[in-house]
Amino acid sequence: MTDQKQTDCSGLKTLEDLQRTVLIRIVDDDAEVRDALSFMLSCRGWQTAAWGSAEEFLKAWRSTPPGCLLLDIRMPGMSGLELQERMKAQNLSLPIIFVTGHGDVPTAVRTLKLGAFDFLEKPVDAEALADAIEAASRVSVEASQGALPKQAVEQILAEMSPREHEITELLKQGLANHDIAERLDLSDRTVQGHRNNIYKKLRVHNLKQFLTVLEGG
Repeated sequence: MTDQKQTDCSGLKTLEDLQRTVLIRIVDDDAEVRDALSFMLSCRGWQTAAWGSAEEFLKAWRSTPPGCLLLDIRMPGMSGLELQERMKAQNLSLPIIFVTGHGDVPTAVRTLKLGAFDFLEKPVDAEALADAIEAASRVSVEASQGALPKQAVEQILAEMSPREHEITELLKQGLANHDIAERLDLSDRTVQGHRNNIYKKLRVHNLKQFLTVLEGG
């Protein structure tokens, strides 16, 4: 878990500050999964709201408060991938973390290219999920406060660590976390941690926004 003394560009100094600011949305057709995720997250201090279908989520859509969306892939009616595409088409901006028992590399790559923040397989590791939620939520808060000016982006890139530069270059090629991990001989979780830090510094929450920022708008 991220050090609770961390301060970011949003001014949220602690994890508790962040948790009071954001809402974690959950969309999964399995009621047991929804309840389990809601219970686990509420025990850790997060505010949650859950829906049993993509259609219900869209009907209830609100852009505030910031936060993130935990989304299953295979659901009756509109699938998680279809919801992601619909949100992108309608410019409904919210970091999406896919949490699914039906994951494979091509699907993961597709979701990330469409702008997903992360892709986790069930049974999900609680700490990995908590890390992803915190990172996505911080990025969401920062993104809601406006994009960074070009000069600030250049300064951030100049101050990145050598490892962050390596991962930035591979992300620019559209590589998924697993592929980057193999290329650099790192664990998937280590790569995701670096990716989260890079996104947070640049105030973006998906690959499309990341590439747009690096291209200068």
